[in-house]
Amino acid sequence: MIPPSDTFGPRADVVLPCLDEAAALPAVLASVPRGWRAIVVDNGSSDGSAELAQSLGATVVREPRRGFGAACHAGLLASEAEFVCFCDCDGSLDPGLLPDFVRRIAEGESDLLLGRRRPLERGAWPLHARAGNAVLARMLRRRTGLRLHDLGPMRAARRADLLGLGLTDRRSGYPLQMVVRAADMGLRVTETDVPYLARTGKSKVTGTWLGTWHAVRDMRAVLGEVPVPVGVSR
Repeated sequence: MIPPSDTFGPRADVVLPCLDEAAALPAVLASVPRGWRAIVVDNGSSDGSAELAQSLGATVVREPRRGFGAACHAGLLASEAEFVCFCDCDGSLDPGLLPDFVRRIAEGESDLLLGRRRPLERGAWPLHARAGNAVLARMLRRRTGLRLHDLGPMRAARRADLLGLGLTDRRSGYPLQMVVRAADMGLRVTETDVPYLARTGKSKVTGTWLGTWHAVRDMRAVLGEVPVPVGVSR
């Protein structure tokens, strides 16, 4: 079970999109900060991930529509805390780092804080995935002026700010659309280094060149959207 609270500072909900991550779930949930709510969004798992997460004390939301964005957004809608964090559920990232993310947002340093992945193990971030990320980062810079190095999945923001972005992508473009629309709305988007480990199991998105290409395709469509004027909500 997720233990009772002993975490100082603002509390948050942690959204964990999940598709067949039973092998990684126990360690991931054990790393969620004490007193925070872990929202595991099951996206059609066949390995008992949902049942395992529930037995370990997580709130489980079932999202039948396949897609990373669909899972993330279902978790956002299910959240109730002032601050919402997102983290992969595959053991590659440590949710225990998120209190510092939330603290920096609460103190006004940033509005949307992203984790810049720093691989600690050989093979943690395959070449094709890293190359696709670098291309998108350059395209993002041309589109928004943001000088980010990574569009990684670990991030935090205020729930109200995220809901105000009117996010519509429900596939691989969701994380990028969040950043693009945040920039268009005048929110401060920054990044901070986070250690990155080899994931448990095979990636469903960027584990292959084809998967990476599909993700890049989805994200290119996001970059082609008409900019949202500052101060205008969708």
